[in-house]
Amino acid sequence: MKQVSIDRIARDFSNYLKIAEKDNVIITRDGKPIGVLMGWEDTEDWWEELLLRDPRFQDRIARSRQSLREGKTKTIEEMRAKYET
Repeated sequence: MKQVSIDRIARDFSNYLKIAEKDNVIITRDGKPIGVLMGWEDTEDWWEELLLRDPRFQDRIARSRQSLREGKTKTIEEMRAKYET
C-alpha cells in the first residue's frame, strides 16, 4: 500500500487513480492517514463496495450475528432439507 500526501494526490490525481486500480493509496495530511483512494478493476468490485456500505445491509449483518450468538441459526443442511424438493 502506498502512502501519499493529499497535496501530491491533488497535483497528480489521474496518476494516483491509475495506481489505485492495482493497490489502495493511503492519503495523508501532515503524515497522518485521512483517507484511502481505491480503484476497481471491474464493476463487480464497485457493486460489492456499495453493498458493504449500505446501512440496510450492515443492519442485516448485525442481526444475523446476534442470532448466531443467541444460537438461533440453522445449518446449511437444515436449510437445504427445508427448501429443496
